[in-house]
Amino acid sequence: MIFTPKALGSSNLDKEILNKDKRECIKFGPCGLGKKAIYLNSFYIDRMYYAELSKIDRVFKRVAMSKGGFTGKGLFGSIPYLVVLFKDGSKKVCNFKYEEHVDEILEAISEDHPEIPTHSVEAEKRLLKAKREEEARYIKNLSKEALNTINKLENAKKELEKDRTLSNNLAFSAKQKRTLDAIHPTYRLLAIAVFLAAAACAAFGIHVVMTQGFKTGGLYVLVGFAFIFFVISAHILPTGTNNKRYGENCYKESVQHMENKLKKISNFPVPASYAHPIVIDRMIRVIREGRAFNEKDAMEEVKKDLKALNPSVRVTQKEYDEVVIVKPLFTVIDYK
Repeated sequence: MIFTPKALGSSNLDKEILNKDKRECIKFGPCGLGKKAIYLNSFYIDRMYYAELSKIDRVFKRVAMSKGGFTGKGLFGSIPYLVVLFKDGSKKVCNFKYEEHVDEILEAISEDHPEIPTHSVEAEKRLLKAKREEEARYIKNLSKEALNTINKLENAKKELEKDRTLSNNLAFSAKQKRTLDAIHPTYRLLAIAVFLAAAACAAFGIHVVMTQGFKTGGLYVLVGFAFIFFVISAHILPTGTNNKRYGENCYKESVQHMENKLKKISNFPVPASYAHPIVIDRMIRVIREGRAFNEKDAMEEVKKDLKALNPSVRVTQKEYDEVVIVKPLFTVIDYK
């Protein structure tokens, strides 16, 4: 361990226990979850702080949106944060690059430490209200066909949850492919040109600094490196893991892994490209609302619902949480 993380929220673990726990913690982006503590990042340094799990009051996701976020509007352009509230009244907010990492650490906390709430107080109230409104739409006396379909879908969901990693990887690779496909080639060429020009500027500045001093060449060095970091942070510059071919290969590999799993299950009701527990939940919901009676029609209704959603549509927090995960599964193959 390079450094010992700093304590938060009146935490006070023994140094030896802390070092061991941090080494063995499961990493989720810039944060990590151990058996004794959760490890949180600063703006620049990963897992710089720690908080004992027993000192945490609740932990939840906050998303900064281009339009409204959880207040009702907007689905895209999000900036995810992990918010940790402590029993002593203090809190820590951690920025994440990928929202999937926030969802994964919250899921892990929910499974390993169910005593820690994973939603804000306001979100819990909205979720309860949304649940009641949803249940009010359910048909009381479903047909035998509908009940059999629900039972089949619930069994399929249990099979997927036995190895949740496959579904998570499928959703992540679909979103990654969708993002990489959306980057226009012109932007990539422009990024390359800016990067090369910035590198040349920095190299020239270094040469001037070495021959004439920093006062003369320092500006070139600073401007050059500023543009280099800007281009890199924009994630447009093509690299070995930031190009369409890489995204396509990752997506095909995740679908293939799912297909291999589903081959062992007879008459699985959902195609491998859509095999995610949330998709099945939405299919069950459609049937309970009386909009479909079998899995084929339920899938078509789910597709219609997702197609109708765009950044101007009002959504609940639950709807937002579901859509940002599963909609790329459909859009990446154009709802086929």
